[in-house]
Amino acid sequence: MVDINSSESSATYFILIGLPGLEEAQFWLAFPLCSLYLIAVLGNLTIIYIVRTEHSLHEPMYIFLCMLSGLDILISTSSMPKMMAIFWFNSTTIQFDACLVQMFAIHSLSGMESTVLLAMAFDRYVAICHPLRHATVLTLPRVAKIGMAAVVRGAALMAPLPVFIKRLPFCSSNILSHSYCLHQDVMKLACADIRVNVIYGLIVIISAIGLDSLLISFSYLLILKTVLGLTREAQAKAFGTCVSHVCAVFIFYVPFIGLSMVHRFSKRRDSLLPVIMANIYLLIPPVLNPIVYGVKTKEIRQRILRLFLTTTHTSDH
Repeated sequence: MVDINSSESSATYFILIGLPGLEEAQFWLAFPLCSLYLIAVLGNLTIIYIVRTEHSLHEPMYIFLCMLSGLDILISTSSMPKMMAIFWFNSTTIQFDACLVQMFAIHSLSGMESTVLLAMAFDRYVAICHPLRHATVLTLPRVAKIGMAAVVRGAALMAPLPVFIKRLPFCSSNILSHSYCLHQDVMKLACADIRVNVIYGLIVIISAIGLDSLLISFSYLLILKTVLGLTREAQAKAFGTCVSHVCAVFIFYVPFIGLSMVHRFSKRRDSLLPVIMANIYLLIPPVLNPIVYGVKTKEIRQRILRLFLTTTHTSDH
């Protein structure tokens, strides 16, 4: 049950279940999850290091990729250490304010990543549909401003969420059904009207994720229209520059939309499906994005191989 302050009914801490129904297996499941987390951090740090040290990669597409990698590291780090503490040390308690901080971090970073994916789609649109204007439209200072706009937009959209949670009374249970704090999960514990939270959550999804995905789709329709008018060789080159980004878009949006749908329509709080989808949403994109860009992007792949060969040669001596 929840801790109750003397003046009002409010939670002082929450209990994170982890994986409902799999408590006995959590200790062993933590090992592959931790391995995936380390792969995600190492892979994204490698991307950032390569782009930072290779002056030929100081172009908008790769700078946006660095932003994406940085956000992937922060998103996975905002949840995985606590998740490992739950699985390995049964540290299921999280203080109320810490829960709000984690919730804000996860949601705001997700909003920032969606904006960066939109910026990457715009970069591909200008590069393919208006190649002569690409250097003047997407200058490095302008790319930096887009990155700052992504941070401000994500933080501003999600800033009201902790405030809306803070005003709610919690007087029945403080047990969360996930491995980390999500707005959808926390608000369902309140013993008060949560319509404001629900409505604002829908507004955020529509104005951020919904709008971004719509604009990304529209940009690729324009790209497809342009590419179909090119020669076969030019078509292959144009599609080759877009494949990695399209994969990153699907890797990010499909789990997010699936998780949102499950939260909207799932009636059982002890269901394992939303918990697994929530873990996939925060862990799989950071793991897969550097792999996709490493395999599909020639410039990144060549420099990773060069870095690996250099490291191997140095260790041999």
